[in-house]
Amino acid sequence: MKAYEIKLSDIQRMLIGEVPFQFYLEVILRIAIIYLILMVSMRLMGKRMSSQLSRNEMAAVASLAAAVGIPLMNPDRGLLPALVVAIVIICYQVFIASKASVNKKFESLTQDKYNMLVKDGVLNFKAMQLTRISRDRVFSQLRSEMISQLGMVKRLYFEADGTFSLLKAVNPQPGLSVIPEWDHELNSALNQQVAAQVCQHCGNMYIEAGSSSRCCLNCGSEKWVPAVKNTT
Repeated sequence: MKAYEIKLSDIQRMLIGEVPFQFYLEVILRIAIIYLILMVSMRLMGKRMSSQLSRNEMAAVASLAAAVGIPLMNPDRGLLPALVVAIVIICYQVFIASKASVNKKFESLTQDKYNMLVKDGVLNFKAMQLTRISRDRVFSQLRSEMISQLGMVKRLYFEADGTFSLLKAVNPQPGLSVIPEWDHELNSALNQQVAAQVCQHCGNMYIEAGSSSRCCLNCGSEKWVPAVKNTT
């Protein structure tokens, strides 16, 4: 279309386009066929396609969406290419799933692997940097699990599919509060300060040493705050 052919007053072109009216009747049939292709594809690729998606599964969904979108909008594009793309993606996904179930290295390569963000009440900054998860994001996730301080956490894993898995400590220890500092009311309601000190940055417990250095052995920070224990 030439630039001079574009007119803001051309409402018919903006609403209907430049395709004949009969194409809209054909779209109904195209949508039905593409919908069937998608449903069969999702069914053959497994139940996970309707749950949390891994990286390759998300790539498969994006590829399917890109393939089926073109024949829906263009009358000069057929449905057969979309069907071919769907078959290729299904074969690829079935191969990945079957291979990953018997080969641990292949599974890690294609599905990624989990990362441990919190270990025994202390933040693991190496894993957080690797997964690009911020300290505030970890605290937000813990608060959603009714955790008020890090000493209540045995492990927090960041799974390959992007979900979090929490293992609570059987015997909670004092730790760093995950409640925002400005929320004094909730802090005092859920937590009680104790004599021990923890690193304000990662939650590592301060251990008195012979040297005068007060650097955290886990993250190198020199800021310490009183540890808290849960009161509920």
